[in-house]
Amino acid sequence: MDQHPNIILADDQFLIIQALQNFLFQEFNLRVTGIVNNKIDLVRTMSDHPGAMLIIDFNHIDFDDLSDMRKTLQSWREQNLMILTNTLSRNELSELNAAGIKTILLKTADRDELSSGIRAALSGKKYYSQQVLDLLTEIKQEKSVARENASLTGSEIEIIRSIADGLTTKQIAAGKHISYHTVMTHRKNIFRKLNVNNASELVMYAIRAGIIDTIEYNI
Repeated sequence: MDQHPNIILADDQFLIIQALQNFLFQEFNLRVTGIVNNKIDLVRTMSDHPGAMLIIDFNHIDFDDLSDMRKTLQSWREQNLMILTNTLSRNELSELNAAGIKTILLKTADRDELSSGIRAALSGKKYYSQQVLDLLTEIKQEKSVARENASLTGSEIEIIRSIADGLTTKQIAAGKHISYHTVMTHRKNIFRKLNVNNASELVMYAIRAGIIDTIEYNI
């Protein structure tokens, strides 16, 4: 860690800025050299302090969107960057992660997480606070479920919904005008593809994957 790195805060929330300044000084003996609340001042301040560490809430700077933020910061990719924001959607996290931004925290992070995040950013290392990690895990699970859904045929999805409706194999066959053995083949393929062992596990998967709603499931 540099002895006296420049710190720039980009946010328009007064209390957050004051709290961060105090925290940086008390915890790391670091002083903030620039405070900005708009894109124009951000560009000018970063130009005045090359190599500075930037702590930014992109939701409180007048970017058009995250793509605009990335373009604004493109010339300073060598700088250490920490996202510290109030809220973060799945799409925003996916975009930030894809852009290679290493340090992301929510403002609800506790003292230890904030300290760890700042140390990571100063060292150019990766750090996500626990809530961000939880969100990232949800994204990965959703992508996995989406891949699994893509492997199901339309007929298999219809049969899953029929099973969730409480229909027996004979009833499904009669309703779809296909043979009992055809339905059994579909069931075996569905169980194999989704790695489930019984109808209850299948229904829980279908709810989680959005194939059926919980209100459609007849217990």
